[in-house]
Amino acid sequence: MSGKLRAVLDTNAVVSLLAGNRELALRLEQAEFIGISIVTYLEFLAFDGLTDADRDCFVAFCKRIHVVPLSIDDSVLLRQTLDLRSRHRLKLPDAIIGATALASKALLITNDAHFSGIQSLTVQGC
Repeated sequence: MSGKLRAVLDTNAVVSLLAGNRELALRLEQAEFIGISIVTYLEFLAFDGLTDADRDCFVAFCKRIHVVPLSIDDSVLLRQTLDLRSRHRLKLPDAIIGATALASKALLITNDAHFSGIQSLTVQGC
């Protein structure tokens, strides 16, 4: 990984950031890459009680970062997803999010402890 920060945000990190986590915002300020998995995109929009303002804020945020798609043509992402799912017994959505970080050569920012035991992933809390 280069000297510049490359980060993939888990859903809980996006929620924290959009709720005003200043420390996380400062860490991401100089990042050369900030991304989320398509799973994070869908999970956020599926939250119960999401207001129009929340949705508008999230859509604006997504225009400033990379939303990494899941495609049959992305053999690296698919292989890494299946590897994380089978070797670490992650639920499929979490395997996709973790694989998105790996395929993007980025650290994963999350508060989910089950990612911390995966040596191939670099994980930071939010």
